Amino acid sequence: METDKNNYSAYLELISDEETDNTKMIKAELDWLAQVLAARSKMQADDSMSWEDLSETILPDISDMNSEYAALIKKYAFDFNERFTLIFALAVHIHPVLLDVFKREKPASEFGGISGKNHRGFIPTGETLLFVLAGNDLHQRLKLLQLFDKDHVFYKDNLIHLEDAPAGEPELSGVLTASADLIDLVLRGNVRKPDLSADFPAKLLSSEMNWDDVVLSAITQSQVNEIRQWIQHSPQLFSDPVIGKKLKPGFRALFYGPPGTGKTLCACLLGKVTGRDVYRIDLSAVVSKYIGETEKNLAKLFDRAMRKNWILFFDEADALFGKRTSVNNSNDKYANQEVSYLLQRIEYHDGLVILATNLKSNIDNAFLRRFQSIVYFPSPKAEERLLLWQQSFSKKIPADQNVNLTEIAKKYELSGSLIINIVSYVTLRALSENSRVVTMEMLVDGISRELAKEGRTL
Repeated sequence: METDKNNYSAYLELISDEETDNTKMIKAELDWLAQVLAARSKMQADDSMSWEDLSETILPDISDMNSEYAALIKKYAFDFNERFTLIFALAVHIHPVLLDVFKREKPASEFGGISGKNHRGFIPTGETLLFVLAGNDLHQRLKLLQLFDKDHVFYKDNLIHLEDAPAGEPELSGVLTASADLIDLVLRGNVRKPDLSADFPAKLLSSEMNWDDVVLSAITQSQVNEIRQWIQHSPQLFSDPVIGKKLKPGFRALFYGPPGTGKTLCACLLGKVTGRDVYRIDLSAVVSKYIGETEKNLAKLFDRAMRKNWILFFDEADALFGKRTSVNNSNDKYANQEVSYLLQRIEYHDGLVILATNLKSNIDNAFLRRFQSIVYFPSPKAEERLLLWQQSFSKKIPADQNVNLTEIAKKYELSGSLIINIVSYVTLRALSENSRVVTMEMLVDGISRELAKEGRTL
């Protein structure tokens, strides 16, 4: 097994002298990786060498290193094998030519690995990692399997995992994969916020509004505040030696009520005031007609959200969390399996999960029993509608003095979102007509248009 260490050293010399501590650290780790591969090559050629010879490679000293990568290693106190696994999984993203040595070796069954569809280099698998670190030493191979356990920090903190192997193939033939977060941390020095994609079916929510802009009933406001208190004080709660060990991770809440009553906005503001990102799940990207695909899509989502302190918001949640049905055919069976899988993932997710629906009765009872909070968002009453009207108008183009907002609030039963739609329409009309105020005629026309959308009349 001949390595490309000389070529790699030349590569290091070409890198600019203007390096960050993180760059220096990664270069040192890659140099160590090359040494380990060279040691494995010698061990394959000389049967007298043992596994311990790998540990004689020069492990970079990180004690004085001030970098994101060094901080990661120090945080978890990674041992020799864990630290090698980390840089080995990252090498294909940082300097893939270092792994090309495996493409020339036979038989491939000894060390595994695959070729990508677009990537022309070598992509390591679990088999590759065990080959490099343990060779043919069965004892060491069995010890290394714990690196892929679900309770290992690699998986728990979404750092590294094995992709699922194709059906019928050995588990270790799965690709050794570094998470997108780990790649960002190492290559860019920070973790980027994920965008909506096939691998992450959710979109970041944001709002310019504040709590002062929200009009809720006193009961609803109180219940939402309880969730806010959990977000702020949950670290102390879970760290308590008595109560902490008795609690399940995370918090589950159900928001239900008519459309336009503030469910999405409250979820967004809970994140805003507590400094947490709120991701709205795109159900169209999650739900699949193909058996098992829905669960896979959700697994990607929950794995990415693990230990992130994100708020996951499932709008129109009954599309995913609806009631299970009696099993009359195979479709019913798999639909019920999806609900059961969701129940399990949500119950053990370590963050805040909010489900929103128009009707609570649409949600499976198994979920309802596991919610710590069930918050009803009723249609606003007359006094609440008046506040919504008063807060919605622009100061530059207010309602005319002869517009009686009190009577309008009493007469027309409208949700907060409908009121905003109406005010937006009449303000645009005033601008187009060069009017400095919104007249009663404009307002009545705007209300009529919005009611017509719902099949109602004035």
